[in-house]
Amino acid sequence: MPRSTARPSSSARGERTRSAIIRAAATVFARHGYRGGPLAAVATEAAMTQPGVLHHFASKEDLLMAVLEQRDREGTRRLNESSWADGGGAALDALHDLVAHNGTTPELVQMFTVLVGESVAADHPARAFFTDRYETLRFRTTRAVQRGQDSGEFRADADAATLAALVLAVMDGLQIQWLLDPELDMATRFAVFVDMMKRFLAPPA
Repeated sequence: MPRSTARPSSSARGERTRSAIIRAAATVFARHGYRGGPLAAVATEAAMTQPGVLHHFASKEDLLMAVLEQRDREGTRRLNESSWADGGGAALDALHDLVAHNGTTPELVQMFTVLVGESVAADHPARAFFTDRYETLRFRTTRAVQRGQDSGEFRADADAATLAALVLAVMDGLQIQWLLDPELDMATRFAVFVDMMKRFLAPPA
């Protein structure tokens, strides 16, 4: 059968180039942060010129937001494809699976951790993104606990919002420790925390 001589459409090539730039930016931001990672370094990582990068992203800030939004979409998709929506213990198990998966993507975890740390500065361009992201995560985790309470799986007198904040704190804290010491097994330690949560939330006999 003759080989097709059709060329990829310009839009398809453009999307591939944008994806390559986003991957390069994720690498640079993971190593140096947003402040310390110049656009020139992103261009070098992507094997492009800086004007070539700016042809696809209007500014370094636009590129940062594209990196964060793509990473967030991937995490959301993974949760949505799990037992997260069931709430209760199944949702906690889904978070454990997410922690285990994150252990296979150290560069992305490092990028998010570095950028979260930077974003506590009031003038950081990702501050609003991370503020909204944590608010959304706390809400969704609170609802997951509440669904367990509604079904009778969890005790009704527990403060779901407080527990949600603790869950996120443990996840982030373990990630920081793991980045500093890759020998630390995040998934195993988070499994212990999930077991503690289930025991605490178990209804009275």
